[in-house]
Amino acid sequence: MTPAVRRLLRQPSAVRFAFLLLIVAACGALLLVVPLPDPSELPRLADRLGGLAPVAAVLAGALLLVALVPRTFITLASGAIFGPLEGAGYALTAALLAAAVGFAVGRLLGRQFVAERVRGRLARLDGWFARQSVLGVVTVRLVPIAGYGLVSYGYGTTGARLLPFLAGSVIAAVPSAFGYAAVGAAVTSPADVNWFAVAPAGLGLVAGAVLVRRLWRAERRRRAAQG
Repeated sequence: MTPAVRRLLRQPSAVRFAFLLLIVAACGALLLVVPLPDPSELPRLADRLGGLAPVAAVLAGALLLVALVPRTFITLASGAIFGPLEGAGYALTAALLAAAVGFAVGRLLGRQFVAERVRGRLARLDGWFARQSVLGVVTVRLVPIAGYGLVSYGYGTTGARLLPFLAGSVIAAVPSAFGYAAVGAAVTSPADVNWFAVAPAGLGLVAGAVLVRRLWRAERRRRAAQG
């Protein structure tokens, strides 16, 4: 181990950030080796849980999202268990809880380390996240650049505010929640398939264009102010 690395690891913020990276890496490794269950088999498990099934579904869904399981699977499973409308509602509740947990972990373990080291363009990007409204969070969430849980961790390391982040996360999840829950419900009831299933891809493309335009306009305003 080099002296520079040893000095870095003596800093509490660096140790916390390393722990955050370790958590993300461990979740990613588990995701590769542990198979996900078949959504069509989950309704039988929910029947055994009875009235506790909705609470268990929300808590398990949030935990899986924090562990970097794709939100698509969580929503499909919720739709398969509870149907398109209730399934979408429980999936959205799980997404809200997971966003709060992921943001809190990222803020606790990574924010100080990032704030101490961002310079230049990275500092401007961090400032952009700090100024974001709900619409900005919605835009980032709809762009397919990273998984739901990873984005939550990443946002926590920036200067973003919690409430706009949570509101934007839920709003961005609404279209795909109803679409994928409907597809999940069709696993047990094929007639439940509907056109909402095509919404996520189209919204992702639109959000990508909006995000690029917002970043471009912010950079133009910055250069104009400097000039």
